[in-house]
Amino acid sequence: MCTSIKKKNTENTLFEKGKKLFLDILKCIVIQLHCIFDYVIDFIFGLYYDQKAKKVSAVKNPLLLESATALAEKIRTKQVKAEKVVESFIERCKEVNTLINAIVEERYADAIKEARAIDLELKNCENSLFLKETRPFLGVPFTTKESNEVENLHHTMGMISRRQHRSMSDATVVAHLKKAGGILIAKTNIPELNLWVESRNNLYGQTCNPYNITRTVGGSSGGEGAIIAACGSAFSIGSDIGGSTRMPAFYNGVFGMKPSEGMTSLKGIGLRDRYYSDSMAEAGPICKKAEDLAPFLKVLVGDKACKLKLDEPVNLKNLKIFYQSESGDIRASKVNYAMRATLRKAVDHFEEIAKSVTKIKIPGSEYSFRLWRYWMTQEDTDFKADITNRTSRANAVSEIRKFISGTSEITFAALLKLIDEDLLPKEDPEWARSVTINMKKYLLDILYENGVLFYPSAPFPAVYHYSSFLRPYNFGYWCLFNVLKFPVCQVPLGLDYDGLPVGIQVIAAPYNDHLCIAVAKELERAFGGWVPPSV
Repeated sequence: MCTSIKKKNTENTLFEKGKKLFLDILKCIVIQLHCIFDYVIDFIFGLYYDQKAKKVSAVKNPLLLESATALAEKIRTKQVKAEKVVESFIERCKEVNTLINAIVEERYADAIKEARAIDLELKNCENSLFLKETRPFLGVPFTTKESNEVENLHHTMGMISRRQHRSMSDATVVAHLKKAGGILIAKTNIPELNLWVESRNNLYGQTCNPYNITRTVGGSSGGEGAIIAACGSAFSIGSDIGGSTRMPAFYNGVFGMKPSEGMTSLKGIGLRDRYYSDSMAEAGPICKKAEDLAPFLKVLVGDKACKLKLDEPVNLKNLKIFYQSESGDIRASKVNYAMRATLRKAVDHFEEIAKSVTKIKIPGSEYSFRLWRYWMTQEDTDFKADITNRTSRANAVSEIRKFISGTSEITFAALLKLIDEDLLPKEDPEWARSVTINMKKYLLDILYENGVLFYPSAPFPAVYHYSSFLRPYNFGYWCLFNVLKFPVCQVPLGLDYDGLPVGIQVIAAPYNDHLCIAVAKELERAFGGWVPPSV
């Protein structure tokens, strides 16, 4: 009898080993087929687009290359007039926007008037330290995405049905930055209702990447990523419910940050008309220089700043670095050589600095897209009503008919969202919540108070326009950290062999945003950070 049991156990073990080997081989085949699929996509799209490749012109005015923090210091200490700074950025906007189509509404004349008023105020002011504390960005020009409300400016959300809508007041984060002295010069392009990975809509058209206009700028803060990289704005306010700050920051080679859960007010962000305490979304900074991240974030979070320890010094030697090289989702594209090498150089650098460097695999990261899809259903929003400007509720079948007949007013991306909501099966809530809880526990245990995670920004740099429709699961690289609600910073790390930006995401445990920023600063110091598109 013992011999029979032992034989059965051996057979079971062999069966399990055989099953695992078969699944590993199948997985390898799927990955290789996906690589071929990606190659074919790039080859075909390249035949159409490569002959049209252009990039923005070189920056001639050195003021445009400065950080927002440095510009504020020069204005406060009267080394340069606010009017001169604002005019310089406005001129650059006019110069590049015909090529990249990032600016959708400007307020140039009013911005210059505001700058002149600041110069007049500064003329008789000697206490620059007081101004630094109370209005740290006095006189510095900024932009924000069209979906963030600004008093008297359009707030269409990229929808034809809202083309005449203007805001009655500022979004809370916009009001915070204005109070800190920032001067709004323009609003920038977005996807319809902020819900796609490219910034294109039926009102304003498509925004193009300043490094190569045949490539995407990402979404939904795509106009912001593009205008910051092109030096048309000193810094900007993005928002992020599924990578909407970090994705454009990555594709456009600048810094972008999603802060910890519940730190920024969402009132006036998108169609939110009140404070939301439980959301995957956060407003956050987009900027060219890492030194702007902490002071900018302080402004955006307002009286919650103390919770983030942004002034607390960080000893990089005491950090524990963890890294993951890919999500594990076989539906997503394979991380290419340039992106793997980018992650590797960041890891190698910190192996010489930090307490420890460890490779990990977050349990459940292969389900990133599915988890985000579930948690979006828990957001206090109603897409089917919002897409009609809340006049009715849209229907997928009806919109498909309109799309086929050419009478639909919504974008193809919005139609896909409707199809997802109406026709595709839902995720299992119990499963999604269980996987999310396990992921959070795993990361909280290893990151604790001095851990930082390096994670790929995407499988590859900025892709050709429209090609994202053929690889939607790559989105999982960004949305995972909205699901977890951890702070995460997109860090630029130079350009690849095609002259497109590369970088990594840097993640910490909740309310350890200062660790993300400290690492971002070190990586910028070591590798240069943002590189102008004209290089």
